[in-house]
Amino acid sequence: MTFAYIRVSSKQQSTDRQLDAINEYATSKGLTINRVIEEKQSGKNFDREVYQAMKITLRSGDLLIIKELDRLGRNMRQIKEEWQSLEELGVDIIIIDTPILNTVDKSDLERTLISNIVFELLSYMAEKERIRLMTRQAEGIAIAKLKGKYAGRKRIQCPNFESVYKDWKTGEITATKAMEQLNLKRDTFYRRVREFEFSNNLTATNKTNVTV
Repeated sequence: MTFAYIRVSSKQQSTDRQLDAINEYATSKGLTINRVIEEKQSGKNFDREVYQAMKITLRSGDLLIIKELDRLGRNMRQIKEEWQSLEELGVDIIIIDTPILNTVDKSDLERTLISNIVFELLSYMAEKERIRLMTRQAEGIAIAKLKGKYAGRKRIQCPNFESVYKDWKTGEITATKAMEQLNLKRDTFYRRVREFEFSNNLTATNKTNVTV
């Protein structure tokens, strides 16, 4: 059987680009894709439910097509270990964007060269690219913070916080009820309480009720 594995990092991302490339490749090579496996999850490791479910179904002689090496994963060491694991299963692999990695119709010697030389180099390059992108992102955030343009995670809006806070402090409602009214989790609620009391110069001596 021929499998196509497609992965994006988040549910908001589209898999169309990868799917189109794989279909185009399969058509050009006269291949019939029996199963298309799509996964929307980070590639930081291989603890991915969809990928692992696919791997269980793979059998010796099957073909796995992937558009890019980093769709398999992002970590150089883990990619190499997974590649070797697939080869031990007897699965042939095609990386569309890197034909030199394709194991179809390769001799044992050629497979060894791929695993030990070329693949090592390309995996290293993929890892370096990932680190470079992360560094650029971190630098961009740091610059934005210096310019006062980085807001971070969007703050949950609670326009009636002060009113609910007063009801809680005077004992009219419990903290649990206050959280329900504000639609806040426990940690977020108490963090907001601390921020509100600090900004209003309130101290522990002002507390008249701490009913949970």
